[in-house]
Amino acid sequence: MKKISLFAFMLAGFFAQAQNNLTIEDATMPFQRGLATQSIYGAQWRTNNEITFIDASFKALTAKSTNDKVVENFITTSDLETAVGRAINEKVSLRTIPFDYHWENENQLSFTYQGENDKYYVVYNIHTKNIDKTIKINAEATEEIISPNKNYIAYLNKNNIELVFDNGAVVKVTNDPEHVVNGSSNTHRNEFGIDRGMWISPDGKKIMFYKKDERMVKDYPLIDFGTRIAEENPIKYPMAGMKSEEVSLHIYNIDTKTTKKINIEGDKEQFLTMPTWSPNSEMVYVGVLNRGQDHLKLQRYNAASGNFDKLLFEEKSKTYVEPNTPLKFLNDKEFIYISEKDGYRHMFRYDINGKQLNSYVYNDVVFKDFVNVSPKEIYYMGTANKGMDKLLYKVDLKSGKTQAVTKTSATYTVEMNPEKTWYYSQYTNLTTPNHVSLKHINGKKTIELLNASNPYEGKTVLPKVEMVTIKAADGKTDLNGRLLYPVNFNENEKYPVMVYVYGGPHAQLVTNRFGGGAGGFDYYMAQQGFVVFTLDNRGSENRGRDFEHVIHRQLGQNEMADQMEGVKFLKSKKFVDADRIGVYGWSFGGFMTTSLMLNYPDTFKVGVAGGPVIDWKWYEVMYGERYMDMPEENPEGYEKTSTLNKVKNLKGRLLMIHGAQDPVVVQQHSMEFIEKCIKEGKQVDYFLYPTHEHNVSGRDRIHLNAKIADYFMTHLKK
Repeated sequence: MKKISLFAFMLAGFFAQAQNNLTIEDATMPFQRGLATQSIYGAQWRTNNEITFIDASFKALTAKSTNDKVVENFITTSDLETAVGRAINEKVSLRTIPFDYHWENENQLSFTYQGENDKYYVVYNIHTKNIDKTIKINAEATEEIISPNKNYIAYLNKNNIELVFDNGAVVKVTNDPEHVVNGSSNTHRNEFGIDRGMWISPDGKKIMFYKKDERMVKDYPLIDFGTRIAEENPIKYPMAGMKSEEVSLHIYNIDTKTTKKINIEGDKEQFLTMPTWSPNSEMVYVGVLNRGQDHLKLQRYNAASGNFDKLLFEEKSKTYVEPNTPLKFLNDKEFIYISEKDGYRHMFRYDINGKQLNSYVYNDVVFKDFVNVSPKEIYYMGTANKGMDKLLYKVDLKSGKTQAVTKTSATYTVEMNPEKTWYYSQYTNLTTPNHVSLKHINGKKTIELLNASNPYEGKTVLPKVEMVTIKAADGKTDLNGRLLYPVNFNENEKYPVMVYVYGGPHAQLVTNRFGGGAGGFDYYMAQQGFVVFTLDNRGSENRGRDFEHVIHRQLGQNEMADQMEGVKFLKSKKFVDADRIGVYGWSFGGFMTTSLMLNYPDTFKVGVAGGPVIDWKWYEVMYGERYMDMPEENPEGYEKTSTLNKVKNLKGRLLMIHGAQDPVVVQQHSMEFIEKCIKEGKQVDYFLYPTHEHNVSGRDRIHLNAKIADYFMTHLKK
């Protein structure tokens, strides 16, 4: 489903504290409760030999050099407050060092300051301790991006684009009515790796932007219960098989103040992906994907005229093609294209005429992110260890030889200096909470910055975590699993089980992180006497094309079969009470929970389904049709995967939870399920969070976790 929405839900409340067992508050809000893994934030290379990061108080930057010299309080909030206040003639209060700080060069630091009435882009000089540059931005501005030469900022004012120049001049680029949305990252509902809606050309003279016309999309009602008489706040929600938004790309010329539409032919409801400027700012490249999402054309257009220039290549699939990374140019003549067409999402080198020059698929590694790109070599992050690890790799573009730079089996975060001689290394694995260091690229020198201790040490007894490997239902594919044992485990006792499930694309719950990726709520339930089990079935992330694409046109079917192999594994353990197995999940995990309760009613006695998809015909076009096609194209698949058809099978206790303002999995899903339960004479428990969307966040999440825990303890514990 939505990466940001889902993962924010799954990862909230990561670690917790208590004197003996965790409280539900500890498990849900670790930072507020004073227990979180020690870390380093905002690490950036100031020079090739010095890195800065925000200190533990969040009130200053610390500088650390590759010769092991440390300068604490390198820049403080007090320094910045004084300088900014003097520049804008306003009292300034900074609670922390701005997390969006950026080194423009070794002497200048830029960041955004939100003042009383306006925002300001400011450039701070570390030597003079003055502000060298300010640009005042509309206080309501969103999605700001600054031009390469730092002389203007483009931003959104509601649904239109404006520019503000360093001389204070404001230019309105678009002036469209409501529901014609310009320059927004919320285009194509954030699928296809879309994280922005505007792209400034390398020379800074033009801006390419999305224009999303959603006037023809049906309104979907969301109700605001906070007013004296509840009010309707409709959203545009294109459901599978129905009319979708129409998106176009346009180019605004800064000098002439004119706009050209890029003349992209094809269905108005096709998807425009990977918009990328050529290095010389003369051309733009667009991945044009059909609504069926099985045919991609990479096409080039003239930036001055907007006219079609060349079809470079096409990619087709019997299942789906999913572009999610813009092109990365190596020079004026060659670029890197990311695709999983050869089995694993990785890099393919092309010339600008569309000829493939090389491919860099390496073992079962899945490409994740670029770290440093040059015409000769690329450093990138990729998976290893059957998706469990994330490592730094280096590939020689001429020979194609790839090697892992980081050697420890772990999940890494890396920042490389411009000269590629040193890199900032932060990693965690099953037994390492967090280790941070500066490492020379040849591996011969390491400067440790942090070796975090176990944040629970001396405060609570954590459950034993065991990583397991289970064969999938196909009898040959290895699946990664995680098993948490109850605290004070006795192998001669019988314990209830909570299976925590997600199971869908773009998500991975079992990773080589501290505790195996388990969160505070997992620990809490284990301390309450539950075995807590999680399995990443086929269809989940970071295992390659074939592993994921088994879900196509039949969401939930192979996923459930794999989860039942996990149940078989659990039942083989003499300490598992086979009569007391429950399941919990959110979003796609809510769909999986409901499906498992209905398809295997004699196995699962209790279920908690949060924000569940009930029938895929009520889900949105971009995600839903990728995996299920349109309802009229796949009626058998929609019929088979709908949970409504199996309500009559319900035997156990099922709690369904939904956010009344959910714009992702709309409440209609759970409402229709309840209605079906009424017709079938089946009892189901239901809880609504009136003000929350797809996630339940903030302190209300304590309430959510307490409700889930209570449900399992009431209906699954003896």
